[in-house]
Amino acid sequence: MKSYANRMLNLQGEGAYKVLAQANALETQGKSVIHLEIGQPNFATPEHISKAAFRAIAEGKTGYGPAQGVLSLRKAIASYVETYKDLHYVPEEIVVTPGAKPIIFYAMLALAEPGDEVIVPNPGFPTYASCVHFCGATLRNLELREENQFDPDPDQLLTLLSPKTKLVILNNPNNPTGRHTSTKIMRRITELIRDYSDAYVLSDEIYDRLVFQPTEPVFSPASVTGMRDRTIVLDGFSKTYAMTGWRLGYGLMNANMAEVFSRLMVNSNGCTATFTQEAGCEALLGPQDSVDQMRSEFHQRSVWFAEQLNQIKGVHCVIPNAAFYAFPRVSVNGLGSAEIAERLLQEVGVACLDGESFGQMGKGFLRLSTANSMDNLTMAIQRLHTFFDTL
Repeated sequence: MKSYANRMLNLQGEGAYKVLAQANALETQGKSVIHLEIGQPNFATPEHISKAAFRAIAEGKTGYGPAQGVLSLRKAIASYVETYKDLHYVPEEIVVTPGAKPIIFYAMLALAEPGDEVIVPNPGFPTYASCVHFCGATLRNLELREENQFDPDPDQLLTLLSPKTKLVILNNPNNPTGRHTSTKIMRRITELIRDYSDAYVLSDEIYDRLVFQPTEPVFSPASVTGMRDRTIVLDGFSKTYAMTGWRLGYGLMNANMAEVFSRLMVNSNGCTATFTQEAGCEALLGPQDSVDQMRSEFHQRSVWFAEQLNQIKGVHCVIPNAAFYAFPRVSVNGLGSAEIAERLLQEVGVACLDGESFGQMGKGFLRLSTANSMDNLTMAIQRLHTFFDTL
């Protein structure tokens, strides 16, 4: 007897969690492992945010809430995105979710079905492609090439757009490359989507407060004339406020789409935990100095780490300018990136991800998270030297 539906064959796992489990298993056996596989800030959630959650629990804010999110948080989000993104949304156009991933899944469920095409960045966050396949749509890859500093190519995008294109996913700054693309390029890409298709844009902006040396205001495709109602903006609290385990994210969208997303919430999660939403209000409306401190630290770590990688035989890394990832190309004795990633974990205790887990364009690369201490990153470089120098 078949135990599950065929569509489950199209829903993939995420490499970071698989490698994390392998690394944890090795640690239980007594092996020293440096964790560079998971995109998780090594900072504690700022104290004033945690205290807001404690207060909410003490005040009994532990029951069901609205599927769309509590009004106070949606108002706070509206104020926040006006300040930091220059976007203007009302609470009815905002949906709060337990983590930002549901926004990806809901966008796919709402828009994509067999016969439709979805354009995704490659390499890109694995959940994008997984959800496309789950919905039965056709995946089209917007290639991010090393020779272009991993910027998306507007000319290639134009060849991908067609009457079948239902959704285009953009992620800036990008995971896994740690690169932020200029407003000039992103605006051109958004205008092409507007002018040559009827597609929606899902704009994943989860890292936009972590651009190391911003020389221009944050850009969102939703700011382009004619694209506000065709753009779903994804953002959340995990990266900016070191709240990965709190599971709190949100989407900005037109009011009709927000009603659709709310129905998906009702039929899946029900609602987001009320006390975490109270913490979210404090994060957005309270002091922002912790964000600046973390961004500065990630900047120092990421640039230093990439420069050190470039001193290792057979390794080349484009210098990151955002987020907390290094994405080096590795080319040694014909070894593939998957084998190198596995051997790094088993032989020298450095946990990282094979770049191909982010798509075919990641083949030959590794993703290493710099969201770890400088001491651990220094030790990781030493271990990487030991590994590559002996090949």
